[in-house]
Amino acid sequence: MTLLDQVIHPDERIALFIDGANLYSVTRALGFDMDYRKLLEEFKQRGRLIRAYYYTALVEDHDFSPIRPLVDWLDYNGYRLVTKPAKEYTDAAGRRRYKGDMDVEITVDLLQAAKFADHAFLFSGDGDFVAAVEAAQRQGLKVSVISSVKSNPPSASDELRRAADHFLDLADLASLIGRPPRERHFGHDHTSDDR
Repeated sequence: MTLLDQVIHPDERIALFIDGANLYSVTRALGFDMDYRKLLEEFKQRGRLIRAYYYTALVEDHDFSPIRPLVDWLDYNGYRLVTKPAKEYTDAAGRRRYKGDMDVEITVDLLQAAKFADHAFLFSGDGDFVAAVEAAQRQGLKVSVISSVKSNPPSASDELRRAADHFLDLADLASLIGRPPRERHFGHDHTSDDR
């Protein structure tokens, strides 16, 4: 019996909420790549997967974005993509940087999920989601958080772990939903077809 079997009832309607940037950072710190095909299969086997959201900001004005192949693949393979343009800024050292916080989009969708799901899985360790998790729970939604305290530094806030109905460490799920890291030629390597 896996960790997922312990927290998912076979009749539960499940929704996944994946904070793309946060999940990428955690899997990288843990030394594996996410296998998004296996991720969907594992949740479909254990409950009634209603929806899988993937949230990310995109740099719009570049000829090539390293995350674009992943976003395109996810869009065609069962994920609902929620994107917005990344905002460009200059840091204190004068370097061009980009940011694209998706917290509001995730929060709104998580709160609306209580209308169609029984159990939400939030793939993020960001403590900013504590209020959203608690509000969703008040609407009757069970919320499990998937992140890691085994990464260095730990990726999951203590407050979020305590607020969740269940906390699953991504390190303990790596054999189910991960694959060994691949050679990276440009940032995220998600271009092959064997996800």
